[in-house]
Amino acid sequence: MQNMYKLKIAVIIWMMLISDAVQSQNPGDQGISSSDNFKIEALLRTMTIDEKVGQLSLFISGWDVTGPTLNNNYKKLIKEGKVGAIFNAYTVDYVRELQKMALDESRLKIPLIFGYDVIHGHRTIFPIPLGQACSWDLAAIEKSERIAAQEATAEGLNWTFAPMVDITRDPRWGRVDEGAGEDTWLDCAIAQARVKGFQGTDLAANNTLLACAKHFAAYGAPQAGRDYNTVDMSQLSLYEWYLPPYKACVDAGVGSVMTSFNEIAGVPSTSNKWLLTDLLRNSWGFKGFVVTDFTAINELIPHGVATDLKEAAKLALNAGVDMDMQGSAYLNSLADLYNGKKITMKQLDDAVRVVLQAKFKLGLFDDPYRYCNKERQEKELMTPESQSFARKFVAQSCVLLKNQKQTLPIPATVRTIALIGPLGDSKKDMLGNWSAAGESEKCVTLLEGIKNRVNKNVSVIYEKGCNANDRDKSSFGNALKAASSADYVILALGEEGGMSGEASSRSNIDLPGVQNELAEIIINTGKPVAVVLFNGRPLTITKLNTLAPAILESWFGGTQAGNGIADVLLGDVNPSGKLTMTFPRNEGQIPIFYNAKNTGRPYNPADPGAKYVSRYLDCSNDPLFPFGYGLSYTSFTYSNLATTVEGSKINVTVQVTNSGNRDGEEVVQLYIRDKVGSVTRPLKELKGFQKVLITKGEIKTIEFNLTTADLAFYHPDLKKYWEPGEFVVYVGTNSAETISKSISVK
Repeated sequence: MQNMYKLKIAVIIWMMLISDAVQSQNPGDQGISSSDNFKIEALLRTMTIDEKVGQLSLFISGWDVTGPTLNNNYKKLIKEGKVGAIFNAYTVDYVRELQKMALDESRLKIPLIFGYDVIHGHRTIFPIPLGQACSWDLAAIEKSERIAAQEATAEGLNWTFAPMVDITRDPRWGRVDEGAGEDTWLDCAIAQARVKGFQGTDLAANNTLLACAKHFAAYGAPQAGRDYNTVDMSQLSLYEWYLPPYKACVDAGVGSVMTSFNEIAGVPSTSNKWLLTDLLRNSWGFKGFVVTDFTAINELIPHGVATDLKEAAKLALNAGVDMDMQGSAYLNSLADLYNGKKITMKQLDDAVRVVLQAKFKLGLFDDPYRYCNKERQEKELMTPESQSFARKFVAQSCVLLKNQKQTLPIPATVRTIALIGPLGDSKKDMLGNWSAAGESEKCVTLLEGIKNRVNKNVSVIYEKGCNANDRDKSSFGNALKAASSADYVILALGEEGGMSGEASSRSNIDLPGVQNELAEIIINTGKPVAVVLFNGRPLTITKLNTLAPAILESWFGGTQAGNGIADVLLGDVNPSGKLTMTFPRNEGQIPIFYNAKNTGRPYNPADPGAKYVSRYLDCSNDPLFPFGYGLSYTSFTYSNLATTVEGSKINVTVQVTNSGNRDGEEVVQLYIRDKVGSVTRPLKELKGFQKVLITKGEIKTIEFNLTTADLAFYHPDLKKYWEPGEFVVYVGTNSAETISKSISVK
């Protein structure tokens, strides 16, 4: 069948060359051979307007709907050559069926791309991306995407709508769970690891996925933390904090970019020519294709920049949008716009060209069924190796927020454990949001994980106590009875899996329902209690923090959630996770982030009575838990910070001692402050980290090497360069607990 397809394509292209006397006038593309570019130009010369518009149209298959469905005729359109890509269709049989329609029944037999939201795993679901980021393990993050790509391509997919690299400083926004948190430097490193994991070194291989950086741009800064809302910020903030992670993806060779729903400075991203053409393509040199988010072109009308669908389609194409997701705006408008001389053939060809180039890069013209291998589908999903890695990754992503009197790990002498709470035995909630093809019935709950781990002499009892998000207290009595009969209590609290993610903004981000009340009556029994949190965002758990002796943040861990968390609770794994997003004390502090700037009237904790300074009357300025924070079952001491400056090179060394009784991993964090700049600078900026294993009693010398380029920042002319002067180097266990030294860099 593969040879027959090659023959058909060869005949078609040869006929094009004969009929049009095509001369090679290829714009060229990195990663595309001259012969493939020649074929693309030949195809462009024989395609009708409708066929070109078809290549720019992406439609949902109906299997998994993530927005309003505006076109259910995708199979008919495939046969007519009016679809370029399909999303939310997977499994070898289904993909083969749809691909066969394109190859057997459309005139030009151009293969389809198949996309899906492979956000934190495909069949094997890993911790949510925010949880993964808290591992501070770039190799593990890359490996998780490599496994995800392996599984997704084994079921016919070749494109993922990930990574999401939006900087997020407002935990009310539900989609913080998809990103890496609040720090630009760290987000850039994680973004590149994800792109590399998905795309590998060869997009034409049958086990790599075309990645898609999203949401371009600044989607993570909506006003009031409300999804789809307006974004408004200075150009300096946009360049300094929000744009770099997208640029990092482009530098890593990402194959596609998705527009964001929001506007920036009055212009929606999907109609923003400066953003999509001037910056992304002309300045950054992006070579892939731009796709909208779900029906984003249609939404230019309620945004108020287009009067009707035709105008919206024209604005999007003019801006640099190559592919329309689900809205049929291009399908229903571009031909009329061309015939009415509102758009040009060059605009159409430029958009179609980059889509066809992606298909050549994926090897689809060579073998359109390369992702439809039943043997791979049977052998490469949820392998023992992927499950083992997923379990370890869950444990790495957990963050120990509190641990008074060494409440954790659970002592080996415990004989009865009471697990109480709405998240203790809920398989579906272990997956979290955007769980792709994950199957909840295959998830390991915390109850199962603990039972899998303890020996037969330990009794584990479970009481739900309450639901996650209502006011029903009728089961409190059963929960109290279970706690009273146990040696040790674990409270499994938090959000339901669907309470974070897209369209899941919350104005109150404390524990929902009556969970705080349940926690209070259980903790008041006087039994040793450890809280395990399941959530997709930082929560305002100030009350819980005053009550609970131990709190373990586990996020939503995915398929192996219960096993991985149990490994931490019972001491098989020493927690090493560190927060990549600040936990506020209450919603009134939001947005709150570590790399804030000083003011002309800064608050001084040594003078708490001062009035005319930047502070709250009813709350500390400090967060509940700062960026980079995370405890261990052991302790680490920092000393002997030393720095040397030679020309443009800055060397920093510090000694870190494991002063506790267990071996443990520590994330050693390096921050810089530029004390005086022509533009005001943050109080601290992350510039490096190392995650190191330090055995008990061991002293390790950690070394960082920076250059003056690491001191650069954007200026009002939007150029980035550094300024000589005085700097402070901070090294420590989190952004708030550091040792420091001043240096002069000339």
